[in-house]
Amino acid sequence: MASIEPLAARHSSTNSTIATGDALVLQGVTRAFGALKAIDDVTFSVPVGERRAVLGANGAGKTTLFNAITGDFPPTAGCIKFFGEDITHMPPYERIRRGLRRTYQSSLLFRDLSVRDNLFLAVQGVSRGRFSFRRPSRGAPETAAVRELLQHVRLDPVADDPVAVLSHGQQRQLEVGMALAGAPRLILFDEPAAGLSPAERRELVTILSGLPRHIGFVLIEHDLDIALRVVDRVTIMNNGRLLKHGTPHEIENDAEVQAIYMGRKNHGH
Repeated sequence: MASIEPLAARHSSTNSTIATGDALVLQGVTRAFGALKAIDDVTFSVPVGERRAVLGANGAGKTTLFNAITGDFPPTAGCIKFFGEDITHMPPYERIRRGLRRTYQSSLLFRDLSVRDNLFLAVQGVSRGRFSFRRPSRGAPETAAVRELLQHVRLDPVADDPVAVLSHGQQRQLEVGMALAGAPRLILFDEPAAGLSPAERRELVTILSGLPRHIGFVLIEHDLDIALRVVDRVTIMNNGRLLKHGTPHEIENDAEVQAIYMGRKNHGH
């Protein structure tokens, strides 16, 4: 069996592993809050179209890492490149224009609007005419895009229901749909399975697995059964630093990962 990659061995050869086919490259990314380094010297790359999970205990720095990538809290040191372009100091809206999307742990939906209208606003927000909010005609590109998104995230039956009456799982599905608006090139999913029922988790796995393969994503998730089923590679974080990388199979069977992060969970559960 292929051995899991320890970061100490990989770090020295990072420059040689960063290729032109990378969607996302982080080099020495650090985010400090005063004397505290929430993430410290993080270096790794995500190839175009790859599905990556970032796992670790609470406080490992996962959400801070996402905030640095999206520009919500830009790095205090290091460099971030998105499809070869340096975005380290770009405002968040410029990163969105370039095809970077993100969902959040806390819902940012318009609860009084319908599912369809939420998706329309997402589509409109990343289009050239984003400051015009007139409802488009039935044949308009925006209308077709919303129909396609509804099908992708399996919300056709509740398209005209207000978000406030949706289940928690359906709201998570809608957030995925909004992140898909406007031809994203990479999506950051921040704990999309949080609070979902077993049936809703199965639906989420179906949706994430069914995303077009050219759209890569990076996933933070506490539900390891979901994370390991939908990704190609896994990165483990600990105390703001990278610990190791591996395939889902390697990570699931790694004794150190089991002891620290999985609590030696019962996989038959």
